[in-house]
Amino acid sequence: MSKKNETSPALKRSWFQELKAEFGKIVWPAKDALIRESIVVLISSVALGFLIAGVDWAWEYVMKLIVG
Repeated sequence: MSKKNETSPALKRSWFQELKAEFGKIVWPAKDALIRESIVVLISSVALGFLIAGVDWAWEYVMKLIVG
């Protein structure tokens, strides 16, 4: 009786060979593109943080006016 959860060593080796082949297909961005995109992400994150803080401050102000 064979167990269904067990995998043969040949099957594991095949999986790792396929994984290695997939990693070979990865195309990494150039250094200048990576820097530009990282700066855009940082600026966007800071801007979104300020936006959320502003909405939070406004909401708190409105709630203080309503509650008293």
